[in-house]
Amino acid sequence: MLRRTLRALGVPVSRTDLRELAYALTAPVAGVLGAVLLYPLLAFGLVLAVTHLGLPLLAAVLAGARGIGTVHRRLLRSLLGEDVPAPPRPGPGVRAALTDGAGWRTLAFGLLAAPLGVLVLLVAVGLRLYGLAAVLYPLWWRYVSADGHRGLSLGTGALDTGPRALLVALAGLGVCALAGWAGRRLLALTRWLGRMLLGPDRLSERVRDLEQSRALVVHDSAMTLRRIERDLHDGAQAQLIAVTMALASARGRLGRRDPDGTLPAADLARGQELVEQALGNARAAVSDLRDLVRGIHPPVLDTGLDAALETLAARTGLPVRLRTELPERLPEEVETIAYFCASELLNNAARHSGAGLVELTAAHRDGLLRLVVRDEGRGGAVLVPGTAKGGSGLSGLAERVRAVDGRLLVDSPAGGPTTVTVEVPS
Repeated sequence: MLRRTLRALGVPVSRTDLRELAYALTAPVAGVLGAVLLYPLLAFGLVLAVTHLGLPLLAAVLAGARGIGTVHRRLLRSLLGEDVPAPPRPGPGVRAALTDGAGWRTLAFGLLAAPLGVLVLLVAVGLRLYGLAAVLYPLWWRYVSADGHRGLSLGTGALDTGPRALLVALAGLGVCALAGWAGRRLLALTRWLGRMLLGPDRLSERVRDLEQSRALVVHDSAMTLRRIERDLHDGAQAQLIAVTMALASARGRLGRRDPDGTLPAADLARGQELVEQALGNARAAVSDLRDLVRGIHPPVLDTGLDAALETLAARTGLPVRLRTELPERLPEEVETIAYFCASELLNNAARHSGAGLVELTAAHRDGLLRLVVRDEGRGGAVLVPGTAKGGSGLSGLAERVRAVDGRLLVDSPAGGPTTVTVEVPS
């Protein structure tokens, strides 16, 4: 509550607030330096566009804008937490550069960065300092003089008494609150412009994502079929063949009779042994088939994702603190992906984290299922992006989630804690 109140008054109380202040101080420098380079070169390029020199100069301006855009993307990522992917590079040649929409959007951001950065600096830093000076006015008004009296003067009179100084301090609090609110709105605008202008075109990015997702789905289906075939061939099929051979041998043993019509004791014992062996192999085959079916679609999901997660938590080798906020049912494909993600992440935590407790949270809000697995272990988990040719561990989960337009986020500094978040639209 205290932190929220201080933040509402414009006081930076978190790392995020401090990073935003750092961005407000550094972004204008990058914006002004970029404008000093881009504005005159763009003007010369437009003036000379009617000559042979103008078009190559405009292409060079676009190339320079891409370099400046890289600087702004790094500032957005490191200070504002806005990870904007770099747009694809244009093809070779002046024509390709001039028809590159991403280059022109990056140029537009470079032209807007200077005035926007200066405005952010004036509001988030300058206005906040002005409000802070007013908040501290009761401490320093006696040490200044104006118009022959202590304190500052306004058009309505002098601010030379304690009550008036307190009123100035209250006004300063309002100014600080306004600076914090307006600064956050300007930074939100900066983030939005960064996403719109510095990243790849949304339509082309969507097409590329769909192509990659299709390749991942095809690959995942092929690998699933291959795994089923291998499990059946090496597991249940081999065991059923052993059952058949054992039963055939037992039939041969039990079919031998002495002249008096009785079975030899040795053959009877061996036949019983073979029958017992066949019975054990049959049970193992049934168990393997049951595990195979469970791997394709866990029957526990038929009762809902919350019950399935409770079962997973109970089977994990570590204590699991489970919290769920789920509707009665979600789409089947969403529940299946969430179940397998939770199973893999809990198993990873039990095998590799060294933690004594795992927290599993599943919540559904605004059409998004968010699954969070957190442990206080040794950390160091790394998500290495996979490709359509394969991925294992976290990368395999990321590819599976991406196939349904979801995403997987990993926060695992060395020494812990490790937090893995899976977001799946539903």
